[in-house]
Amino acid sequence: MSAVLPLLLALVAGLGLGLFYFGGLWLTVKRLGRARSPTLLFALSFGVRTALVVLGMYLVMDGSWPRMLACLAGFIIVRQTMMSRLRPDRSPEARWEGGAEP
Repeated sequence: MSAVLPLLLALVAGLGLGLFYFGGLWLTVKRLGRARSPTLLFALSFGVRTALVVLGMYLVMDGSWPRMLACLAGFIIVRQTMMSRLRPDRSPEARWEGGAEP
């Protein structure tokens, strides 16, 4: 059980880092239309989010590849969850009318 606990903590840390990164991305995209300089806003947001997530993953990893993979798994779980939850609702008919496949 002692070997599993660090991996679970790394997974939880990855979930937190994913929420920070993708939540920040979502907030940034929502504000782009009102920003005086959308390019600067997006670039700064990307730089800060990326730097903090890379630092967080480095600290969580602490030289252990299994912990890094657990952290990355949590990060990807948040990405997939947010993509499915925040995707615009479209009826099957609307998808086909636009020419896009489901």
